[in-house]
Amino acid sequence: MKVILLDDDSIALDYLEHQLQQIPGIEIAGKFTDPALAKKKILKQPVDLIFMEIQLPDVDGLQLAEEIIENKPQIKIVFVTGFEAYAIKAFELNALDYLLKPVKLERLKKTLQRMDRSNTGFDLDRLAEQNQSLQIRMLGHFQMILQGKLLPPLRWRTARAQELFLYMLQCRGQFIRKSTLIELLWPEYEPNRAYSLLYTVIYHIRKTLEEYEEYFSLSNSVDGYILNLNNVLLDVEEWENFILSSVTLTSKTIGSYVEYMKLFKDDYLKEYDYWWAESERQRLKMLWLRTSFRMADWYMSNNQQPKAVEKYLEVCHQHPIAEEAHFALMKIFAANKNSLAVHRQYRLLVAILLEEFNEQPSTYITDWYNDWKIQHGG
Repeated sequence: MKVILLDDDSIALDYLEHQLQQIPGIEIAGKFTDPALAKKKILKQPVDLIFMEIQLPDVDGLQLAEEIIENKPQIKIVFVTGFEAYAIKAFELNALDYLLKPVKLERLKKTLQRMDRSNTGFDLDRLAEQNQSLQIRMLGHFQMILQGKLLPPLRWRTARAQELFLYMLQCRGQFIRKSTLIELLWPEYEPNRAYSLLYTVIYHIRKTLEEYEEYFSLSNSVDGYILNLNNVLLDVEEWENFILSSVTLTSKTIGSYVEYMKLFKDDYLKEYDYWWAESERQRLKMLWLRTSFRMADWYMSNNQQPKAVEKYLEVCHQHPIAEEAHFALMKIFAANKNSLAVHRQYRLLVAILLEEFNEQPSTYITDWYNDWKIQHGG
């Protein structure tokens, strides 16, 4: 690993060099007290990692780091300083780490371990080059799959980092204002504190996603952020794209509908009770319901009653308060002269609605049921 050191304090520079020389695999490619010379070396030569002081003479270290990253975005930067107040700004710049002087050897080793992405069991760079897609499941439990293997869960430092990542994933490709994120996660905090928390969480998200940088790109501007995906297959996106394509239901396409509906294994982000996910969860559920009813109607129109019953039962299981599914089953059972099943389905609907809303079934269903009972001596 080729490393450049930059600090206006030559004693601190020598001390850091001494510490790094005790770690195998580190090559000190240069050490500088002059920021201009350091920048010239960095831009011309292959460099993996820069350790740099933030407070430099006549130069804003953060600005210098930003200029370097613009030219060589793959370079990792570690800020080394005696002033903790700069940490938040360093995080915003996507620094690999932020170290306070004097830097201990064990702390240095932990920093350098972040450069090692081999602990996943996958060579992600190689897989990206081979066009290996990363699959993400958001319908049901959140999961990531690569080469057919379930990846270990992402290790989030805080619950807020996890929530913010999932929100950005929901808003993928869209510009999200920082003010929106503040209102989402820290509405009760005063602005300076809220923005500090936001920058820290963004930093942790970037660190967590580093080993998947071929698939996720989190870019920022003065006002907000954009999470872009590259070679990522989202089950919710794949499912919705097909459903909204309005492919006509025919004997040739019903099989495709069946396969795509299998993607909807459960509710969107089922395990998370984020309020912002609830509206999306309900929207997708309504889309699933509408499509399920279309499929069931098609089965009925094409003399495939058993499959229609199966679909209506699935709706009743996934969405018990869907009265139309219960009513459709009641009419099918009545047509087949299965009186016991008609009574059972109606009583089930009554029990569900009483428990959920303390209400009775819609009048048209109750009227139909009462008329049916009279006609059949019920």
